[in-house]
Amino acid sequence: MTYDIILTGGLVVTASDTFKADVAIKNGQIAALSDSFDCKAIKTIDCSGKYILPGGIDVHTHMEMPFGGTTSKDTFETGSIAAAHGGTTSIVDFCIQGKGQSLREALDGWHAKADGKSCIDYAFHVAITDMTDEILSEMPEIIKQGYPSFKLFMVYDGLRVSDGTFLKALKVARDNGGLVCVHAENNDVVVNNIGELLAEGKTAPKYHAAARPPLAEGEATGRACKLARITDGPLYVVHLTCSESLEEVVRARKAGASVMAETCPQYLYLSTDNYEEPNFNGAKYVMSPPLRAAENQAPLWNALKNGDLQTVATDHCPFDFKGQKEMGKDDFTKIPNGAPGVEPRMSLLYKGVVEGRYSLNKMVEIASTNPAKIMGMYPQKGVIAPGADADICIFDPEKNGPINHAELHENVDYTTFEGINVPGRPVSTISGGKLIVDNQKWVGEKGKGGFIKRGAPIIL
Repeated sequence: MTYDIILTGGLVVTASDTFKADVAIKNGQIAALSDSFDCKAIKTIDCSGKYILPGGIDVHTHMEMPFGGTTSKDTFETGSIAAAHGGTTSIVDFCIQGKGQSLREALDGWHAKADGKSCIDYAFHVAITDMTDEILSEMPEIIKQGYPSFKLFMVYDGLRVSDGTFLKALKVARDNGGLVCVHAENNDVVVNNIGELLAEGKTAPKYHAAARPPLAEGEATGRACKLARITDGPLYVVHLTCSESLEEVVRARKAGASVMAETCPQYLYLSTDNYEEPNFNGAKYVMSPPLRAAENQAPLWNALKNGDLQTVATDHCPFDFKGQKEMGKDDFTKIPNGAPGVEPRMSLLYKGVVEGRYSLNKMVEIASTNPAKIMGMYPQKGVIAPGADADICIFDPEKNGPINHAELHENVDYTTFEGINVPGRPVSTISGGKLIVDNQKWVGEKGKGGFIKRGAPIIL
């Protein structure tokens, strides 16, 4: 037999095991693992001194997302190329339902943005912004079509749902193999605080964080978790930032609720101190929920280690500092919310390994295997095993140095992680059995990523 690719000499790392093996790839899948192969390969890649990891799965991105009169800068092409350079081989993007749209109409619009353009595999959550009884009744069919996850908002007038509607959605998800994702912040607290701050003439970026305190997130997270307990519905809390929210998730999980949660690299490495940067640079860090005080970081790291948090996604939503973030120069509420991050995620998570925060196997678990399980892609993705998709990140633990915006591929004019030293980096990426990044250089064909039709979530 002639394989398409054989990876030789590397250390294979999964969520549970670490072992020396050569990896053979054929027809887009992992064909075999062995100490050595006598068979030929069209291409052999020497991975000596490197880790062979399952490709990263980022389950929270916003490519080409409209927001406040502008649109996030990365297209599915540019964003997926950046992801691939960072060792990520699958993304789950948020399809935003427009007012009056059916869920199918919204998905058709997002497919038009991604199909034939994304360079890695992709899937969609449906962010429901116009929840009606008709939309609730449409959810079971959308789940059957391969879109099992839905995002509901507890904040933002015009988008948020009532607790009663939230209950109904959790029940639909429970009965049909779906999953409810939630953006949890207390809307009334946020609206009240914004009004008071603006009335006092407090318009700088740091007041974005002041308007959205940790307790506002914690209260809403706790309420969402209790609704999940009441219904026995599956819940996934997105972009959890603080101890107040983490405590609610831990309490619900101990009570037996089907509740899971993600955090993001920005909440592990950055803090409210960044909002104090001069010359309006604090606007670069305006995202919702906002950055928190640094004392929240250690509990989040610990929760990743002990399994109270299951995944790390990016909430990648890049807006240029020049011309986009500057829209809020005189009013923090007009700063487009979001920041880039899809490319450096794997390197930043490896920094946690080197710093002793968790094991290399745990990094694979939170970056790839758990996302695949929770989002209905496992075991086709998130694992290195015969029969799985050949989505692989070749990671060099010796390639260290500071993150530098000029070296990144995200289509935005800054990175929030500028200057953070990372002790290793992805160097090559295989997607669907094709080498698309080779020694940090793009060598793939554009637009070859495929849509991932997903199944029911595995509750962790």
